[in-house]
Amino acid sequence: MRPAPSDNWTDGRFAGPAAPRTLVTLSETALRASRPRVREEQAPAPCFEASRPLGLFDEFRVPYSLGAFEPAHSLHDCAALRWSWATETPRFVYWLPADPAAHAGEYRLRDTAVFGRVLLDASIREQLDDGWSPLETLDATDGRPVASIWAHADGSVLLPFDPDELIGNLRGERYRTIGGRQSSSRLTGFARRVYYLVRPVVPRRLQIALRRRFARVQARASFPRWPVEPSLHDLQELILGVCARVAGQPLPMLSAWPGDFRWALVLTHDVERRVGYESIHVLRDLELRCGYRSAWNLVPRRDYDVDAELVQELRDGGFEVGVHGLHHDGRDIECLRERLGEIRDWATQWGSTGFRAPALHRDWEVMPQLGFDHDSSVPDTDPYEPMPGGCCSRLPFFVGDMVELPVTLAQDHGLFVILEHDDEAAWLEKARYLRGRGGMSLLITHPDYMLEEARLAAYERFLTEFHDDLTAWRALPADVAAWWRRRAESWLAWEGCAWAVHGPAADEARVDYFPSRP
Repeated sequence: MRPAPSDNWTDGRFAGPAAPRTLVTLSETALRASRPRVREEQAPAPCFEASRPLGLFDEFRVPYSLGAFEPAHSLHDCAALRWSWATETPRFVYWLPADPAAHAGEYRLRDTAVFGRVLLDASIREQLDDGWSPLETLDATDGRPVASIWAHADGSVLLPFDPDELIGNLRGERYRTIGGRQSSSRLTGFARRVYYLVRPVVPRRLQIALRRRFARVQARASFPRWPVEPSLHDLQELILGVCARVAGQPLPMLSAWPGDFRWALVLTHDVERRVGYESIHVLRDLELRCGYRSAWNLVPRRDYDVDAELVQELRDGGFEVGVHGLHHDGRDIECLRERLGEIRDWATQWGSTGFRAPALHRDWEVMPQLGFDHDSSVPDTDPYEPMPGGCCSRLPFFVGDMVELPVTLAQDHGLFVILEHDDEAAWLEKARYLRGRGGMSLLITHPDYMLEEARLAAYERFLTEFHDDLTAWRALPADVAAWWRRRAESWLAWEGCAWAVHGPAADEARVDYFPSRP
């Protein structure tokens, strides 16, 4: 039996209404507007009709139709959503494809940081008739109001930006080079290359001391904020709230997680050196006692040889085995063309479908070339890593045809060694935040750094905290990626008087609403 619509799902995975004759069904990438598949449905339903695909709706499984229609309000150059169900006069949501030559900047929308091309009030006022008035203000970084979201007297709304562009700039970390941040990004990249060049000859104690001192500098970063950066999901909520305003009713969407689960808890381990490899059993046995399974990311060519029997033992025990680069020398992504063939050979040998780049080094142009089913090489926010930044997402998303699983909890090395925390409080606080917003808590720990009794006790307390939480999906990365694909291939259809889920996730997904129903 399909669960009843949820009444408490308001974390940013939202829908636009309706299921008409054609339904957009598949988001191929979260960094660019997707190319949707279309399915034919016969039953009419309350719906938006769009003049072009909207990646935000595709991602959150918003049922809408694609069609050619004439926009009102003399805004012929705009992309538009049209809402015409149960209204005599159609209402529209317009968004302006920004001029490619326009300068991309950093702005504030309420307390939300947005990065991209925005059409300023000074350049748009002359195009609007007297029925339009400002609804929300976008401010420059110095606090000056420079642009607006506009509302019309008939209920239509105009966005002065392309939603998919602004979302993509956050999730794809393109904010690094927007609004005067490019020089800082280049300096950080140069410092990282120098660090990995000299690291082999720098004593371990000095490495840690330097990292701790540099962490004080990294802590000054204004964006993304740590430990939580809500801008991406706040932006999605605001845009979809505009759609709910225009529709005048709650908007249906597919649940983020299967069944009755409301959030996900995913455990992973990176095995960096021999001491970690020889200590795999310590964390593995602790997890077994607490009723968990996890993913182990191994390095094929470092200072330990991976025993095929151990790989099989882990897999037989319900654990997952992934590939953690080839050498873990800071150059696996930089030298990917030369190393990818051997990386894939090891993946085949180990039965691995997942990849994690060493030290979370990533290149958004390169990552889709990995050929893995899923990757987990980007934090949601982390200023303390060698490559600081983050995708700002608490949910999985597509990069090309690969599912990206953001690392949303602080790594053990950064937390215990660099920041010198002595317990699990930071993990618990962030996990509770993510639970409250239906997100994914994905943790990296290293058997290399977790051998101290106090750290093992902290890890066990963290696991025990959520052991009896029936709303938590304690899943492997491969399980999450497989679910995310089934969800992306599923769609909502109007069946007379209610929404129903069709497709591969029909027996698992729930119909949720935004705003949540009372």
